Amino acid sequence: MQNSNPAPGLLWRLLFFTALALLLMACGSSEKRRNSVKLSQYMVAGMTLYQQHCANCHQVDGKGLAKLVPPLHQSDYLKSLKPNDMACQIRYGLSDTIYVNGEMYHQPMPSNPRLTPLEIAEIVTYVKNKWGSEPGLYEVKKAEKALQNCK
Repeated sequence: MQNSNPAPGLLWRLLFFTALALLLMACGSSEKRRNSVKLSQYMVAGMTLYQQHCANCHQVDGKGLAKLVPPLHQSDYLKSLKPNDMACQIRYGLSDTIYVNGEMYHQPMPSNPRLTPLEIAEIVTYVKNKWGSEPGLYEVKKAEKALQNCK
């Protein structure tokens, strides 16, 4: 019988982030606890959304598809990409040629106009914490403002 679970290990990840959130809640100030819990929530939701909307191309491990789709894992481009710019790229796609780790990529990235600002903030939080250079929470208010000002 084939496993019908679309995301094996997702339960373990959810349990891990829940345990992490509970541990963090036991330490520090109430503001710090709220931010830690919120970060954990964004990470879990962001991982799920990434798997649904991004992993087909960028892969679950973030290593991309050879010369067609750039990697996110160990990506100099991602490390230099500001969260607001990333939010715009997720919402509106990308058609420019980019260079990642010295390789040229010109395959267009499709837009995701149906994603809400919250969902985009969760994806940005997950990707930046997993593979980027700006760990921490990317607030939905920042995403909303960035999406209003996309070029």
